[in-house]
Amino acid sequence: MAAKSAVRRRFHCCHPTETVDIAIGESGVEALPPVTIPEFFKRTFDKIPNGKALCWKDNKDGPWQSMTYAEYKKLIYSVAKSFLKLGLEPYHAVGILGFNSVEWFASSIGAVFAGGLSTGIYTTNSPEACHYILENSRANIVVVENQMQMDKILKIHDKLPHLKAIVQYKGELNKDYPDTYTWRKFLELGKDMEDSVIDNIINKQQPNQCAMLMYTSGTTGNPKGVMLSHDNLTWITLSRLENSDFEYGKERLVSYLPLSHIVPLYADILMTSGVGSTVYFAQPDALKGTLLETIIAARPTMFFGVPRVWEKIKERLEEAFTHLTGMKSRLISWGRGIGLQGNKNLLKGQSVPWVWMVANRLVFKKIQGMLGLDQCKGMSVGAAPLHPETLEFFLSLNMPLKEGYGMTECTGPHTASAVGQWRIGSCGKSIDGAETKIHNPDQYGNGEVCFRGRHIFMGYLGMEEKTKETIDDEGWLHSGDIGRLDKDNFLYITGRIKELIITAGGENVPPVYIEDCIKTEVPFLSNVMLIGDKRKYLTCLVTLKCVVDPDTGEATNDLQPPVIEMFKELGCKCTTVSQVIETEDKAVFKAIQDGIDRYNTNQSISNAQKVRKWKLLKTDFSIPGGELGPTLKLRRPVVTTKYAELIELLYLDSHL
Repeated sequence: MAAKSAVRRRFHCCHPTETVDIAIGESGVEALPPVTIPEFFKRTFDKIPNGKALCWKDNKDGPWQSMTYAEYKKLIYSVAKSFLKLGLEPYHAVGILGFNSVEWFASSIGAVFAGGLSTGIYTTNSPEACHYILENSRANIVVVENQMQMDKILKIHDKLPHLKAIVQYKGELNKDYPDTYTWRKFLELGKDMEDSVIDNIINKQQPNQCAMLMYTSGTTGNPKGVMLSHDNLTWITLSRLENSDFEYGKERLVSYLPLSHIVPLYADILMTSGVGSTVYFAQPDALKGTLLETIIAARPTMFFGVPRVWEKIKERLEEAFTHLTGMKSRLISWGRGIGLQGNKNLLKGQSVPWVWMVANRLVFKKIQGMLGLDQCKGMSVGAAPLHPETLEFFLSLNMPLKEGYGMTECTGPHTASAVGQWRIGSCGKSIDGAETKIHNPDQYGNGEVCFRGRHIFMGYLGMEEKTKETIDDEGWLHSGDIGRLDKDNFLYITGRIKELIITAGGENVPPVYIEDCIKTEVPFLSNVMLIGDKRKYLTCLVTLKCVVDPDTGEATNDLQPPVIEMFKELGCKCTTVSQVIETEDKAVFKAIQDGIDRYNTNQSISNAQKVRKWKLLKTDFSIPGGELGPTLKLRRPVVTTKYAELIELLYLDSHL
């Protein structure tokens, strides 16, 4: 526990020029000396200058290229000097809009070295969404990946009074626009500046000052600018590395998730530098099908994926399994049975089946090697709830996915699972040096999850009331999530306050739990969205698992191969969603209804939590469709608006 002080601490602020107090403890990771981001990076630069830092391909078919930590340091200094030449002012932002790359890393850290604020922007953002972030953060410079992203900024250039330059890091400019630079010309700007200029800026920085702005993606309204201090970012990294089994200079990671999200930024940029890891950059179309190629090439020792990434890997494996016959098929089935039983035994403190080593050699290691994950020390999942079916699938392959929990406002992780310290359905325990409490728990122990520690953010940029609503006078961050702690202090997230459905009868209903139950009962469903706020009863919208277009990310009309196989077992010959809906296939509709009936009978805790009606949609949810956010979280208000007429039809029978 952190040492308590009689002096009232300043826990939050609303402007990047302000500072907050750091609650340094007396022992353990809470007592780690505060350091700035430049100090943090210089440790690795000095320790392994010749270590391999970054690896990339200029194109999909090209050779792998690499950069040492000494070269990485030189690039960061060059970027910082060029930012100053372009007029970057203290505490003004450098916006970064593009896919993960050497240039993204160098721009983010270079902005901090130069005294500015690093601010990532999702590549899927519209020009209007970009405008809000760049204006709100008083961005002086925007670094974009290509002409497509450049065009977004050019459309709003005249409405950004603080903007001084736009830098494009891939390809040539298609026109000589004012105040625009290619990456090569940009780096030339600061070549005559001495490193001492940057060193002087660095030496004046303090750990309790703002270093980065992360904008929450949100589901409604404009995103909030989360101000993260140097200490927030370096403490969370150093504390997590303190008791890890990572080996300095020997770890590998694949960078592919959007760096505008806190978890990839923390893991890909900070964690890797903290332990001298090698980062392999995936191709921009990684999530459309090429990610596996990069994983196989990199053989990562640490790998993090949002639930949808693990679901895609699962779908690919399931499709491969359906083509196996004879002995191979029986061997996989046998091995998976051993894997699932063995991992469940371990959770209970029991031993694995005696044939475990045989299954490991013949099944587990071969499949892990095929995926490029055979050297991975830990496979993690977060950012959204993981479906129990997906978790059990990977358990059967002896690939336990360790769930964690956190948010932008706590600089990424707050709870984590570890070897021998995890539970199915749990997000793990509080990380070392952090505290968790459940605020106003109900009879089942469910209440608002609150947490405290040196990783809690400084405040929302320019939003004093929102900041005070989120961080109380004792430094507790109120997450807005509903959860409970078990007797061993494992955290379980059961819902979100803003998503909590309150029926017309005043019953509080946690939608995520019910949605997960239904998806477990009906495994061919991709999404389930519960409806019933201020209504007399609950209903839901459901979608089928469809093939995703690799180019657009949109859900197609075609059903996934494993779904087609499940339908065959039901006696259904449909291969597309439209066929199911147009024929109102009795077998499929009955299977959905039966699954909902099983939930109603076995898992609902009251009549108010029973689902009375449902509607199968013609299209699965997707990011392009607007129903899912950048991290694949369900945007309930969008779905509610988009399908308003269908929802009203579910409530026509008022006698229910």
